[in-house]
Amino acid sequence: MASKLSAILPDLSPWHSSRDFRLLWGQGLITYFGSFMAMIALPLQIKDLTESPLAVGAMGAVELVPLMVFGLYGGALADAMDRRKVILWTEAGLGLLALLLLVNSLLPDPMLWPLYVVAAGVSALAGLQRPALDSLMARIVPHDQLTAAAALNALRWQAGGILGPSLAGVVVAYAGHATAYGITIVTFAVSVVMCLRLAPAPAARDAERPSLRGIAEGARYAWSRPVLMGTYAVDLLAMVLSAPMAIFPFLADDLGAEWSLGLMYASISVGSVALSLTSGWTSRVQRHGLLLIFGAMAWGLGIVAAGVLDSVWLVLLALAFAGAGDMLSGLARSTIWNQTIPDGLRGRLAGIEVLSYSVGPQMGQVRAGAMAGWTGTRPAVWAGGVACVAVVGALAAAMPKLVAYDASTDTDAQRRRAEKEAAPL
Repeated sequence: MASKLSAILPDLSPWHSSRDFRLLWGQGLITYFGSFMAMIALPLQIKDLTESPLAVGAMGAVELVPLMVFGLYGGALADAMDRRKVILWTEAGLGLLALLLLVNSLLPDPMLWPLYVVAAGVSALAGLQRPALDSLMARIVPHDQLTAAAALNALRWQAGGILGPSLAGVVVAYAGHATAYGITIVTFAVSVVMCLRLAPAPAARDAERPSLRGIAEGARYAWSRPVLMGTYAVDLLAMVLSAPMAIFPFLADDLGAEWSLGLMYASISVGSVALSLTSGWTSRVQRHGLLLIFGAMAWGLGIVAAGVLDSVWLVLLALAFAGAGDMLSGLARSTIWNQTIPDGLRGRLAGIEVLSYSVGPQMGQVRAGAMAGWTGTRPAVWAGGVACVAVVGALAAAMPKLVAYDASTDTDAQRRRAEKEAAPL
């Protein structure tokens, strides 16, 4: 019985093998909790000020350009300087932006435009930080533990994703936006202290300064690898077509269950956690491209169900199913990226990855908000899910190398394994 449970439960090997992994895991849990508090409070405040789904969806448009520009530059920065310093300074900057939200919310008449300015600033700093975080993981975790590390990181993210939204709805309803923003500030302060304890992660001695030429070099590498391009395409298009989170406040109203808003956001995380808690089997999977396709299609099917069902409880269950699919897709993407990309290009490729998994949801918010204003909330949800399933199926047919990816035989994966074994932790 114990052996059967160990085959299902999360693989904790990265916890035991890497001190920095434990620090980043704890720091990330605290940061995600605070970030989700602000993520719920901010669109709710825009909704309270405007009562417009388009105004809420426009937050995605405001965030899009900074994320694209600073995500690419952040990738080059991660390859050119100490990745620990990038993480530390951007984390401090995010805390200062939360302070601006707090100050605005305490005004007698809170202003709308600072909310969009802060949203753009958060997007820029997240774009700078994420490549450093992602590219650091393959350096501090053994090659064979990368899937397990991805599952544990996702579990951390989803734990924050459950607690943050669930409590944020209650906090905003009973204590106001200012309290939610205040909690966010405290979490970032704690996170900065933990980042200070990380070991330095300097760039290679021959690393070049951040430049357009360096970014282009990373883009050429990605373009030359059909498997990598496939992971980007599947995630980007799935999110552009079927990421309706921005209109959840209106979906809750449509269902006559305003109280369920926080639970809608949290349900996606509940599904992801359920998958993460039973992710032991994923450490033995070799066909990660196929896993990616299955996960993305499951996400789309869950979104379809959330848009057509009339019971709020069934909608929450559908969103949990979608979250499990998204988690499966995310594990596959992260493993392929970390298994195949050279360390010297990892930051720049992580910058491209930021565009893949971050720009998509932002564009999805715009798509959902605009379509909801035209067709109504429910069609904007289910139609996006249908489009996701259709497009992912077409991509699977058009990209056979992605579907056929096998970590035990892929040339790049085997080369990265050999490099890791030659330079052990």
